[in-house]
Amino acid sequence: MQPQDVAPSPAPASASPADPVVDVEQAEAALVEHYPRLVRLAYLVLPPGLGRSRRVLTSHALAQRALPRNRTPAPVIPAQSTGGAVDPGYALVRLRVVRTALEACLPLRRRAWPTWSQLPPLLPQVRGLQLYPRSGGADELALDQRLSALSAAGRAAYVLRGLEKLPDDEVRRLLHAAGAADADAALREADEVPGQYALLGSVAFDPCSLQARPTDLLRRRRHARAALVAGAALVVCGALLGLPGDGLGPDGAAAPPYAQNPAAQAALDPGRLTKAGPAAWKTSARTDFSVWPARGDRTGDRALLRRALAVWARPGKAVSVSATPGTPTGGPSGPPRLLYAGTVDHARVVILHDGLRLVRYAEPKDGTAGAALDFTRTDGARRAEANAVVLGRADGNIRYLTAPWVTKAAARDLADPGAGTTDLTLTDGVTSPLAGPGQERSGTCASWNVLQLTDGSHTRLMTDLGELVPARVTTGRPGSVKDAAGAEALRTWAPYACSLGSVRGQGVRSVNAWEFATQPLPDASGSAAWVCTRAETWRGDGARVLAQFRTPGGDRGVVAAKAQDVPACGKRDPQVLAGVLWKSEGGHWYLLAAGGSDTESISATGGITGSADKNLLTVKAEQGARAELKATLEDGRKISGLG
Repeated sequence: MQPQDVAPSPAPASASPADPVVDVEQAEAALVEHYPRLVRLAYLVLPPGLGRSRRVLTSHALAQRALPRNRTPAPVIPAQSTGGAVDPGYALVRLRVVRTALEACLPLRRRAWPTWSQLPPLLPQVRGLQLYPRSGGADELALDQRLSALSAAGRAAYVLRGLEKLPDDEVRRLLHAAGAADADAALREADEVPGQYALLGSVAFDPCSLQARPTDLLRRRRHARAALVAGAALVVCGALLGLPGDGLGPDGAAAPPYAQNPAAQAALDPGRLTKAGPAAWKTSARTDFSVWPARGDRTGDRALLRRALAVWARPGKAVSVSATPGTPTGGPSGPPRLLYAGTVDHARVVILHDGLRLVRYAEPKDGTAGAALDFTRTDGARRAEANAVVLGRADGNIRYLTAPWVTKAAARDLADPGAGTTDLTLTDGVTSPLAGPGQERSGTCASWNVLQLTDGSHTRLMTDLGELVPARVTTGRPGSVKDAAGAEALRTWAPYACSLGSVRGQGVRSVNAWEFATQPLPDASGSAAWVCTRAETWRGDGARVLAQFRTPGGDRGVVAAKAQDVPACGKRDPQVLAGVLWKSEGGHWYLLAAGGSDTESISATGGITGSADKNLLTVKAEQGARAELKATLEDGRKISGLG
């Protein structure tokens, strides 16, 4: 266990800066959550001489390239914002953005290969349009001119001061880590520019809020003519060299058939699709996806169903295929069950179920180009998990297909338990659009929208984690969890809702929050809460566990420890032990540790030594000290600290 530094006020951040290594998933969550801020940072550091359109695309490219390819050591520079410490994932991607932005400002050398950052970005690209930030006033223009006169490191120093609110010592360390030759000179340059830091938040420096203008129309026309001639030549050559055959034909975006296996061919026959009766779920011994009736306005569209089955069996190269971890992507072994076929916003969607997996096929309404195929495991689903399926996502909104037993649907902000619910309409089981979770405000997670479903006797919360099936949200001690729909459960989840972003795309089946201890704080600072959140997956392994710590007055929890694929805080082993290094308002440092109610004693060794009976430990410590935690349970078993 590595202790965690936590600022007591005003609001803790959502991750631990004491973790030695940043996971790719943690870096991705930070990049997605703070993307507008990171792109603005890159835009301000890049030289204005690039031109505003190329500067916009380059800033987006640098922010997107900041995602590391594997586990990466966290930078020693703490990431700060107006709210206090930020997670090491954000510190890492911010450092990578600054480093590549400084590289992009270097002049090309005749005898050296250019770096990726010095070349025009491969992605993103925009054809036929030039994109610019919105125009600002005279003050913004004057500031841009003053910044253009600075070196790249000088601009970075000014922006890190003003946009990131970093003190000079941390700016100096970050610039040094990013490869700046002389951080002190950069700070002196930044001193020459008036501190109009509020202007850095202007729309004039926002590469995510853009206006568009056409490129050179005459030159485009000449290029289009040349491309048309070349394309015609290729068509003629293809007609001469191509072999006769049926082509893609009725199978749409599917690849050509590679076998004539009778069983495989039978699985591709829309006439053999199985369908549950409208009332089958009322009398069946099972209440899962297998008893959902077929719904939608295209259940009789044999051509659409044929394409969906063919693409499932043989996805072509142009088909976008995704699958949650541990989900096989092979074709159906027999005729699957049809759950939905219909038009959703601007797409035609088919949902199929083969007993093990849910499969979603989607194609544009005006053709098959750009078809998508998504897989997710659902084996062992029960009524509590088989409540809804994502039909489509568009413009940040989600439409769900709900189970036939669902009688009411609503939207709720999990981060704000007092906000109430917003009713969603249900049309043949399809909800009206619901805003996706993790909405941003000022670069931070401001809300976490979830789907609330009622089936007459139970009310359940489901959260979208970027997959076909939303995850069930529960609270309580492992082994006796309940749906997080009551007032007390909602209050338990509120400070930790935004931490759900760390388990996106992991094949999560359910996620539980359990407040396992309340600890009095020294120096008369009130009491802190210890909460364990555990995300269970459909595949059974890969569970992610976070022990989070929240001080009085804090509206968000801080990750004190985390672990992957461990039984802790779960039904098989509900025990957990975690610790944090905490500074009181009086300036004193303490090691705080807590375990569940079954903990007999806790001890700390290493850089901090101490012990306590029962499940709470408080020991005076020094800043930066580290300790190893051990606990003895009432049954004599010994456990170690999480993480």
